[in-house]
Amino acid sequence: MVDVKNNVSKEEWETRQDLAAFYRTIPYFGWDDLIFTHISAKVPGADDEFLINPYGFLFDEITASNLVKVNLKGKILSDTNNFINPAGFTIHSAIHESREDAHCIVHLHSNDGVAVASLKDGLLPLSQTGMLVRSQIAYHDYEGVALFEEEKERLVKDLGDARLMILRNHGTLALGKNVAEAFTNIYFLEKACSYQVRALSGNLELNYPSEVSIETTRQQGEGREMAAALLWPAVKRKMERLDSSFLN
Repeated sequence: MVDVKNNVSKEEWETRQDLAAFYRTIPYFGWDDLIFTHISAKVPGADDEFLINPYGFLFDEITASNLVKVNLKGKILSDTNNFINPAGFTIHSAIHESREDAHCIVHLHSNDGVAVASLKDGLLPLSQTGMLVRSQIAYHDYEGVALFEEEKERLVKDLGDARLMILRNHGTLALGKNVAEAFTNIYFLEKACSYQVRALSGNLELNYPSEVSIETTRQQGEGREMAAALLWPAVKRKMERLDSSFLN
């Protein structure tokens, strides 16, 4: 076993621990798709390097040490026998390279996220949570499994300056300037999707708020930095109480 902790900077080790904690939240909230989907984080001090999960590991097996360091060209920089999922690299490398503020990116195939991604109208203004994030969501049309280099340009163009994205017929995506923000953004988006799926499943008339209420809530949802600063430490403490092995 490679002693990762003593061979990386203090800042990188802290990022590894936060990212590993983020991975542990995914099965806890029921957002996992076995070994598929990904969360990545830039290596502090290196704009062209990021950390991502080793392909073939369940998310509750991810630790600070087994995360794989890779550059924007796909070269693995970690001393490891593990490899990474090519589709995950395509999506994450495209956004890390194009967005300076995308220090952490999460992409999921959750049941409710994919359900909403399969609807022509996408996320609807049905719940307070949905109204808080709806205007911040970009959409990218499905092109097949994300294995082709040429899709990167279209993905980045569709994302623009948004922090949230629904990949149509595919899943959800969120980014942040750190793990705390990325987690908070995906949490709000996934909750909004779940509320919508439940509301639509009732086969009853939907209650749409007034346009004034929708616009007021949109404005109130502009900033989540305070929520992220409070929410992430609490969630990380929860993951530590459940199983602190991710810290190693």
